[in-house]
Amino acid sequence: MITFSQKKVSKIFDTTSKEINIDTAGLDNIIIENSDSKFVEVFLFAESYDEQLIKIENINNNVNIKFEFEGTETREVIFRKFITKRLQRANAVVKVPKDISVYIFGENVDVTAKSFENKVSIYIDNGIVKLNKIKAKTLVKLYSGNVYASIKKTNIDVVSDKGTIQIDTITYQKKLQKYFKENSSELSIRSIKANIFLTTQ
Repeated sequence: MITFSQKKVSKIFDTTSKEINIDTAGLDNIIIENSDSKFVEVFLFAESYDEQLIKIENINNNVNIKFEFEGTETREVIFRKFITKRLQRANAVVKVPKDISVYIFGENVDVTAKSFENKVSIYIDNGIVKLNKIKAKTLVKLYSGNVYASIKKTNIDVVSDKGTIQIDTITYQKKLQKYFKENSSELSIRSIKANIFLTTQ
């Protein structure tokens, strides 16, 4: 019988950079939220590898965050890779001070923003994106998956060529735009096949 115990590593650091890039390679899920302090806090939870590392790089006054995994994979993960690629059993939480823009890049990854107050841009191939309440300029570009967000007097510009666009109980096809004056919150979504579910509550 094989048992798993979740492993956790973390890094906390201060930065003067106004932009943070997050490479989600190796992750199944990532959560971004605002920090209660002036520090960037990064937590990595993984159970499929002997060691996991958080890599922080400063290039041209931008902070790059990456995740690396070392050691032997469990036999279950090796076997299940034949079924799906998204079985790293690795999740990350990144807490960011206000006024720092965040850029997230990845392939197959789920992204949750906990009513994030910073400008955020998400570029992934496929995944479930939960934005909660839109409070700042938010951009999402993905090929397929589902996007969920709560909007209230939010400027929206949404396109999904083959997916469903829904606000509350009303369904739209391909494109939806709504603009409010004097509003800093903005949601822009571009997708080929993603389903987009927006609520005004």
